[in-house]
Amino acid sequence: MENITQQQTDLNYWRSKSVITRWAALVGALILGLLFAALPGRITFGFGWVPLAIIVIITLIITLPHFVRRPFSPSTIRVLSFIILGVVTLTLAVGVCLMIYTLPNRSQSQAGMLLQTAGLLWIANILVFALWYWEIDGGGPIKRHKHGHQAADFMFPQQADGNTKGWAPHFFDYLFVAFTAATALSPTDTYPLTRWAKMLMMMEAIIAMLTIVILAGRAVNIL
Repeated sequence: MENITQQQTDLNYWRSKSVITRWAALVGALILGLLFAALPGRITFGFGWVPLAIIVIITLIITLPHFVRRPFSPSTIRVLSFIILGVVTLTLAVGVCLMIYTLPNRSQSQAGMLLQTAGLLWIANILVFALWYWEIDGGGPIKRHKHGHQAADFMFPQQADGNTKGWAPHFFDYLFVAFTAATALSPTDTYPLTRWAKMLMMMEAIIAMLTIVILAGRAVNIL
């Protein structure tokens, strides 16, 4: 009986921990939704609010049970997180493609809006892939915060010595990785170790390069 009680206590702890460790990422997802809502209508067809609405709904689904002390299991929350990732990644890809497609029709009077759109997409690109890195590394945030976690999909400098101090990366660490990947177009102090991590970094670099070189370059040309 005591073992069952202890197991239930441990389960409730990790369910609660699963929500707590996701607060920063959930805030990042909400900011991402606001960025998409701020994009011009010709890029979103007037539906820029849809990703924000989906993110808000799923965020409420994840967080509200936590306040009544009946949080979802970590696996359920992770599935919901991947739904958010799928929505924001698709929105980002469509936004960049439509922006490139409409470039030839841009007039000089639209240069300012083009630069603004390029900036929004560049920031959105960083947030999207920061969320991806944070979610996939080492099987998710819960597994990363368990004792004895070692470098899995990404090798941070703090893990180079075997992570003897039990350090675990937080969302801001992945945000920094995504920022440096979007500016340097390559890894800096943190290296991708798995094929999934390398593929995601390649995708982020491609989108960043398209946004900076093509979109911003076109805006400067028509000024």
